[in-house]
Amino acid sequence: MPEPKGGAAAKLPLIDRDAGRPVFDQLAELLRQQILAGVYRPGERLPSESMLVETYQVSKLTVRRAINLLAAQNVISTAQGRGTFVKEVDLGSASFDLTNLKELLDDTRTMVKILEARFLPADERVARKLQLKPGQRCVFIRRLLAVQDQPVFYHRGYLIYDPTRPVMEAEMQVTDLKGILQGSGSTLIKSGDLLLSATVLNVEEAQTLQITALPAAGMILEHIFYDFENRPVSWGWFVCSSEHLCLHTRVGIEKVKRTRDERTR
Repeated sequence: MPEPKGGAAAKLPLIDRDAGRPVFDQLAELLRQQILAGVYRPGERLPSESMLVETYQVSKLTVRRAINLLAAQNVISTAQGRGTFVKEVDLGSASFDLTNLKELLDDTRTMVKILEARFLPADERVARKLQLKPGQRCVFIRRLLAVQDQPVFYHRGYLIYDPTRPVMEAEMQVTDLKGILQGSGSTLIKSGDLLLSATVLNVEEAQTLQITALPAAGMILEHIFYDFENRPVSWGWFVCSSEHLCLHTRVGIEKVKRTRDERTR
């Protein structure tokens, strides 16, 4: 095995054969800890199967199961005839979450205020988004989302008008962000497309969000939702200042979070 870097490996735990945890799982965790400690760096090769068998006094099957587990966790990769290597950080596989929007979604203090609600004929853009004919009737709603009376999001939305259902009345009763995202009032959604982009707030948006310093940078989260027959039911967008809609993710290898029962076995 390679020499430990900075003595990191000396502090790592060894396999406990009296523990209730499977030996292959312990070996996988031991190798993961060494990778996290920098003993094995991204792109470097791990010890061979025979070296791991000799070092930890385990069977070949145990080593293979440990390697397979680490590969399934996207920590390492194997190359036929070359060995097993620590995976390098892949920025292209990063997946971002809308942290601020989720916090608003979960915050019971988030309130929705209806600014305007009316019927209007769909223009060409709205008709294209909702698969309507230009001039066909739709529902238009403007909302303001606030937390503790502080404006955060300005929302504009267009909805399919269904004369058999009280769409307007249902939308007027939506008083939280989760209600907006889970469906258009009386219609449950099957799926949706979200598009996040940067913008410069116009005068109306800035005034609604009580932003006085112009020009002001902002973010737009456009959405279109579909019903269970894959028909669009609503289209619109949330607008906010750039500080309220941030993307967050983490790349690279992380520690495995274990439950209390797993840690005390």
